[in-house]
Amino acid sequence: MNWLFGSALKTTMVAPERALAGRDGYAYTVPTTHTVLGTPLQGPWPEGTEVLYVGMGCFWGAERTFWKIPGVVTTAVGYQGGFTPFPSYEETCTGLTGHTEIVMIAYDPTVVSAGDLLRTFWESHDPTQGYRQGNDVGTTYRSAIYTTTPEQELAARSTRDEFQPRLTQSGFGEITTEIRSADEAGTFYYAEGYHQQYLDKNPAGYCGLGGTGVSCPRPTGA
Repeated sequence: MNWLFGSALKTTMVAPERALAGRDGYAYTVPTTHTVLGTPLQGPWPEGTEVLYVGMGCFWGAERTFWKIPGVVTTAVGYQGGFTPFPSYEETCTGLTGHTEIVMIAYDPTVVSAGDLLRTFWESHDPTQGYRQGNDVGTTYRSAIYTTTPEQELAARSTRDEFQPRLTQSGFGEITTEIRSADEAGTFYYAEGYHQQYLDKNPAGYCGLGGTGVSCPRPTGA
């Protein structure tokens, strides 16, 4: 999507003191309901629902990948990992907010595990590209996992360590994915309404998502 804003080609993380100032609240209305799943975008969700945040390039195609998975309660796209409060899409595209494009995944862990979601994450993009994903270049397209439970963090690091040797054998470099807790990454800010479930509303729309063709190992018996 970076062709929309040339300044999105910024490939150096902005320092916190140089980030855009932002605002005290959303400058737009966040939709209430998922257009495909019919579930609330901002909750409340059924008891026991867990939330995982992932960044894997353009969030349009990434979100569609996850809303199709059984056990996913809802998905939404937004901005996280930066410094500017309540940023707009145009602001994040300058690279001056520090955020990356993120998919929020609310899921039922009795139906789908964090490990399974993360294996889909690893296989659906190239996590070795640093501040880019394919033709989308800039810090807003960096690969990231922001966890909300100890089990998610363990799964993130174990699946990464399982995936790296297979990537290496296939000629890819080191994984650059940022892994940290959602508390450390900061608030997830919902993106503008037209971005939510974008490829449901625009089936022929742009999707820059592309994997490496390398499979992430599954546990024995899975």
